[in-house]
Order: sequence, then C-alpha cells, then structure tokens
Amino acid sequence: MLKDRRGAAENVAEKLFATEQAIDDAITKMADLIGYLPIARANARLSAVVGQDAISQAAESLNAMVEARRSLVATHNRLAETRDQIGLQALAMGSGDMKPPLQAEERKKNIIEMADHAA
Repeated sequence: MLKDRRGAAENVAEKLFATEQAIDDAITKMADLIGYLPIARANARLSAVVGQDAISQAAESLNAMVEARRSLVATHNRLAETRDQIGLQALAMGSGDMKPPLQAEERKKNIIEMADHAA
C-alpha cells in the first residue's frame, strides 16, 4: 500500500514539476515577446502609437500567466499537505532548487530508499 501511494505521489510530482516548468517557460516567452514589440516598432520606423493595443493585450496575457503561476504554486503547497496526510513526509515534492538531472535522480533514489526503510 505504501508502495502504491509513493508511486502515485511520484507520478503527481513529475507532472506538477513539468507543469511548473511549462508555465515558467510561457511567462519567459511572453515577456520576451512584450520586450521585443517596441524594438520591432522602432526598427520599422513606426510611430509609438502603432501597436500599442497589441502591447497592452500582451501585457494582460502576461498578467494572466503570472496569476496562473500563483495558483499553481498554491496547488503545489496543497499537494505537499496531501503528501503529508497520507504518510509520505519523507518523499520530497520539490524544494524550489533546480538540481541537474543526474543529481536529481540520485536524490530521488535516496528518498525512495529512506521511505522503504521507514516502512
């Protein structure tokens, strides 16, 4: 039973981390687009009023993405609470530090060994 819970938690964590990375990537790309729009306008030698509505709309989209990220962080916190409620406190669901893949895999292995030992 602990093994099933741990497997489910690991799958949820993997999907959560992928979603967090995707939203961060989307925010970065949107910010890059917004930052480039005035440069493109200037390079095309267009008036400052040209494209202002597009910049404003893109900024609203960026704000929505940032709000989605805030909500995703809250989801992460609720999942951590759930993890604790089902007795998997030793299973890390992300500490905010970005580990290189090899170190992350080794860390995951150590966590699984700790959980197995505790069971």
